[in-house]
Amino acid sequence: MAAQLNREWTGIQQFPPATQTKLLELLGKLLQENVNALTILVMGKGGVGKSSTVNSILGERAAAVSAFQSEVLRPMIYSRTRSGFTLNIIDTPGLVEGGYVNEHALEIIKRFLLNRTIDVLLFVDRLDAYRVDNLDRQVIKAITDSFGKGIWQRGVVVLTHAQLSPPDGLNYDDFFTKRTEALLKVVRLGARIKKQEFQDSAIPVVLVENSGRCKTNDSGEKILPDGTAWIPSLLKTITGVVSNGSKAILVDMKLIEGPNPNERGKFLIPFILAFQYFFIVKRIQGAIKDDITKEGKPLWELRDMGLAKRKF
Repeated sequence: MAAQLNREWTGIQQFPPATQTKLLELLGKLLQENVNALTILVMGKGGVGKSSTVNSILGERAAAVSAFQSEVLRPMIYSRTRSGFTLNIIDTPGLVEGGYVNEHALEIIKRFLLNRTIDVLLFVDRLDAYRVDNLDRQVIKAITDSFGKGIWQRGVVVLTHAQLSPPDGLNYDDFFTKRTEALLKVVRLGARIKKQEFQDSAIPVVLVENSGRCKTNDSGEKILPDGTAWIPSLLKTITGVVSNGSKAILVDMKLIEGPNPNERGKFLIPFILAFQYFFIVKRIQGAIKDDITKEGKPLWELRDMGLAKRKF
């Protein structure tokens, strides 16, 4: 298991003062709610910007990012402390290999997470991935099967490469809306969430631009095309998920190994036994009694009862 000791979150000092102020306010809000630790799980396909997003949140180059290697080879946890608060971010390998869901990678991730609590899932994809397909749905299904449908109540969809020019003459807002709707539909179908349930508890979507070409505002903060400072926006969305009333996900052996087939249907056993007794056993007993009543008594029993004459 790969892990790192807690370190002081010095990377926060690398942000512009305006960003630092916003982040410290968000951390202070969590501390007021008696939340002094936060564990964020980052998942998605390979090459979508998971590790770069981890680095952007921490404000330092913690996760290795290379143009020749698009993802980490095993889960890595980065723990940082600040003013009594501990932030844990878990970077994970890509979930697709050779055009299929990488079940081996999923198994490694689950084992790595054993006895940890997931407070927030960041499901990372690219804004400039124009289409969704069945593979996207299979990835969502694999995450759901691994951690339960409740993981999406703690989920945030993160779309990287936000600094783009939309295709086909679409304006930026329209393109973002269409991309978001398509991806969220796949999440709903892959996670098997009912439409009304999905609408009642919408999964937030945030935009991220990790590259050096990201524009900045007058305060030096990295901004999206609409002028939003995206790092504070992302952390605000994360803290909102933590406070939404849903349960964090504890990864225990039961979750990892899945339901025990021997336990399936156990709750039905009393009902089955009752049915057998009242509708089968009782009927058989009644039929036997009827047969006994209707059955002619043997001669020797009649003689003993004085109802038959003895022959000499």
